[in-house]
Amino acid sequence: MIILGIETSCDETAASIVVEGSEILSSMVSSQVDVHHKYGGVVPELASRKHIEDIVPIVKEAVSKADINFKQINALAVTQGPGLIGSLIVGFSFAKSFAYTLGIPWIGVNHLEGHINSVFLESNPPTFPFVSLLASGGHTSIYYVKDHTEMELMGQTRDDAAGEAFDKVSKAIGLGYPGGIVIDRLAKNGDPSKIVFPRSYLDKSGFDFSFSGIKTAVNRYIQTHGDEYKNQIPDILAGFQESVVDVLSYKVLNAAMKRGCDQISLVGGVAANSRLRERVIKDAGPKGIKVHIPSVDLCGDNAAMIAATGYHYLKNGKSSDISDDVYSRIKI
Repeated sequence: MIILGIETSCDETAASIVVEGSEILSSMVSSQVDVHHKYGGVVPELASRKHIEDIVPIVKEAVSKADINFKQINALAVTQGPGLIGSLIVGFSFAKSFAYTLGIPWIGVNHLEGHINSVFLESNPPTFPFVSLLASGGHTSIYYVKDHTEMELMGQTRDDAAGEAFDKVSKAIGLGYPGGIVIDRLAKNGDPSKIVFPRSYLDKSGFDFSFSGIKTAVNRYIQTHGDEYKNQIPDILAGFQESVVDVLSYKVLNAAMKRGCDQISLVGGVAANSRLRERVIKDAGPKGIKVHIPSVDLCGDNAAMIAATGYHYLKNGKSSDISDDVYSRIKI
């Protein structure tokens, strides 16, 4: 089964051709970072307009890169939600029209399920069941994954997601948007023990998160140290990053042990953070837990993960209807 995947949930227009839910023939992403950078975050209306400009060229590029023609596509999978409504509508409407024109089945996919299934696009994927930490720009959650399409939510953030905290701290220090990459890079030159920020575990036996407090703690440090903080930026960022990583690593490994799982996965944009990857692998080793992390290209929003997830729904006979619509909020 050759599937065209389409992803437009936020600020990346992506298209991919995936065979049998695991073999990527092409994966193209058109980023909008330059559009939103000067505003310090994603502007929904601008994102929607850019998707309209990019959707047709990016689909054509994905098909061309895969060295196939449109008539060879057997089905289509598209992000249905959660995400920015205006952005989602662009990809979802395109998918409906495309599938109707070719007379092929199509399926709307939960963006978060896509991230969780991204590890199955790599060699040696986990076996079911396993525990997955999904940390992205707008979501930080832990799932008990029973199957490609069956996942139990164990805990989630009560306020800011980890990715939002990275972006807000970056903006407060004057580093701009997006914050994850620049903080990861600059924190490597800092000492996380010099400026220690609080860890918000909430209930250590539970699996919910809260990252609003760490963002506030960094803001207060900046406000109370005048221009002095500018000479401490690497140490501030290292301390902040370590606070977030400590909580994420502890919670996902605790969840795995509670469920008796010897495998976990880290997925989503924040899973590209080098310190998080390093720390979770180190902490998991003594516990006998194997860690699965997709390549950096598959951590961010991409259409290959959407096609891979859609494949498992479609092969089980499920498909979407022309009357279906997008949704903005989490459904799993």
